[in-house]
Parts: sequence; structure tokens; C-alpha cells
Amino acid sequence: MLRIIFPRDHARYEQSRFAAELDSFARWLVDQGHLRHPLRLHLFRVKQVLDRSDCFQSGSMFRELDLQDAFVVEGPCAYLYLCTGRIFARFLAASNQLVREEPVDALSLLRRRYLEFLSGVRGLSAQSLKHHDSTVADFLSRGLRREGGLTKLTAGDVEAYIQTKSKENKRQSLQHVVAHVRAFLRYCGDHGEAPAGLHVIDMPRVYRGESPPRALDWILVRRLLASIRRDDPRGKRDYAILHLMAFYGLRPSEAAALRLDSIDWEAGTMKVQQCKTRSVLMLPLAEQTVRILRRYLTNARPASDLPQLFLRVRSPIVGLKHYGIIEIFNYRAARSGLPIDGASSYSLRHAFAMRLLSRGVGIKAIGDLLGHRSLEATCVYLRIDADMLRTVALPVPVIASMQGADHE
Repeated sequence: MLRIIFPRDHARYEQSRFAAELDSFARWLVDQGHLRHPLRLHLFRVKQVLDRSDCFQSGSMFRELDLQDAFVVEGPCAYLYLCTGRIFARFLAASNQLVREEPVDALSLLRRRYLEFLSGVRGLSAQSLKHHDSTVADFLSRGLRREGGLTKLTAGDVEAYIQTKSKENKRQSLQHVVAHVRAFLRYCGDHGEAPAGLHVIDMPRVYRGESPPRALDWILVRRLLASIRRDDPRGKRDYAILHLMAFYGLRPSEAAALRLDSIDWEAGTMKVQQCKTRSVLMLPLAEQTVRILRRYLTNARPASDLPQLFLRVRSPIVGLKHYGIIEIFNYRAARSGLPIDGASSYSLRHAFAMRLLSRGVGIKAIGDLLGHRSLEATCVYLRIDADMLRTVALPVPVIASMQGADHE
């Protein structure tokens, strides 16, 4: 592999005492979708760091702390070396060559036992474990007094932490924080790590429909799409993604899940895997949409055998995730200069629903297109349209009777 990547300078890499690790690292980078130029730079930095370090031996395990220290350099390229170090550490972990440092303090050990409990006993997913661990780490860092730790924790300390988080989060997000803290304190109380009863915390109230509607006006949606310059691959890709979300009501996760075989070019249809209902929706594609997708595939999509429709345009070339779709909306909204501050990617989905409603489409049909199981869920997407209400307004009886009396 080194000969292919460095046709002229491969001898320097093959003569390194870490030639085996460099070759394996190169193969792993290729499998991960890294482009040729950044791949060469990562290999160059890893060779430099390993050759000048006395902490590592070829064929042996790499300690995590030693690795972190080795990739700390001075100068304008310091960040690039840290980035390469993190990627190399992921490679070593994937190939079982990385020795991770075990936590030594009591709180770190408690966190690890708690996560094992959430995983083994409660069966939480990896994503849920990540959210719980983040909240617990923050609570242990900012919610405890320096003296005493958890054993001296009081209800006042817990309340002070919740008040601090309430200034940083909306009530919807604060609900999750409180739920995570309650679960952790219940575990600590049951296992004698903290006083019992501290998990009794009031949960913030959240009501369906209390927030203002998030739908963008359709004129703003069109202006947002028009603001995207399509003279480069990234612009063509972003335009295609936001077009599908606005004109077909796709969730970010549904746009990210689209594959090359999701498009039937002969039939002019798109197969959407709806994540919430776990059903498949077949949507007809307009001619304009077909042209947009063809232009993206022909001129913008990186040459890759990956099945995902939308890929990163920079190394490593992998399929976009749902949070990547969200970042695309945020980036394009910020660059558009339009008055849409605070709007989220879901505002395109809300705008799609409102556009269908204004055209006389029934709520049940709108719900089916959005992938909702209940009409109540669909109604949340539909804002009140003042012009529509005027067409169904009834005369006030008192005023009508008064007008009749005046005529007499």
C-alpha cells in the first residue's frame, strides 16, 4: 500500500522501524474513505512523530497518554498534528493496539460502574449512554462542593445545579438533564454513594403546542434555496438536500438515509425509509427534482462505491449523518442573510406541511406524507393561517341582531 500511495518516496516509509504500522494505517485510512492528499499528510505526520519518539516500539501496544503527548507540537501546524493523533488513536483502537488509561479517581470509577449498570441492567442504547454520561460528568464537575463530594451532597446543592442548567437550556432540554440527574442520584442512593432521597426532583412542565409555530414562510424557503450558489460540488449537494427537505418534507435522518438505489429513474419515484413509523414511502418525483439530482450525481458527488446518496465532499468520504444534514441547513441559513434566525432544519418540514394545507390537502394525507401515526402529531406542524380563518368566520349573533334593529 505504501508503494501505491508514495510511488516516489515509498522507500523512506518502508525503511522506517514502524513500516508495518504505517502500512496498516494507510490501508485503514483508505477503507475509511480518506482522499489521497490528506491521507499522505496523515502518514507523513505519524511517521515523523513515531520516528522521533522513544516511547513506542514496532509491534507493541501504544499507551493512550504517551500517544497524546507525542502528537503535541509547537508551531502553526500544532492543530493538524493533534487531528492526526486522534485519527491514529482511532486506528489503533480499531486494531486492538491501544492501551486506554483506566480511571483512578473514585468519581471516574463510579461513572464507569453507572454506565455499566445503564447498559447491562437497563439496556440503554449507545447514544442514550453518551447523553447520560455527558450529564453525569457535568454534574460531578459543577454540582459537587469541593469538600465531601457525593457523601456530603445536599438537596440544596442539587437545586443549585438545576438552577444553573435552567439558565443554559430551554425547558424541553432541561427535562432530559433532570431525568439524567434523577436516575444517577437514585443509583447513588441505592448503592450508598450518596444520601438517599436526593433523586426526588421536580420535572419541568412542557406542553404540546406551547411554542410558536416553526414553519418558514414559503417565500423565505424559496429565497433560501435561491441563495445557495451551485457552481461547486458542495453547493450542488446542499441545494439538492434542502430541496428534498422543503418539497418532500423529509426529516434530516431520512435525507441522510437515502441511497443510490432509492431513486427509480425510469419510474420517476423516490423510496423513503421513514424512521419513526419504520415504514417505506414511495414518492413521485417532479421533473425539476430529477434534474437537480442528476446534476448532483453527475457533477458533484465524489467518485465512490458507497451506497449513500449524499456524501461528504471532503476527506474522509463517507455518507452524511443526520447531524451533518442539520449543519448544512444551519450553514446555508446563516449565509443567506435572510431573517430566519432561530429556525431549525425542521422548519422546512413544517413549511412543507403548511404549503400542502394551503393547497387544500387534507390533514390525514399530510400526516401520511410526514410519516405520522396520529392526526394530533400532524396538527402540531400546522400553524394558524389568518387568511384561511377569515373564509370560515361566522357572524356574531349579537351584532347581527343589532344591525337588524337599526334597519327597523
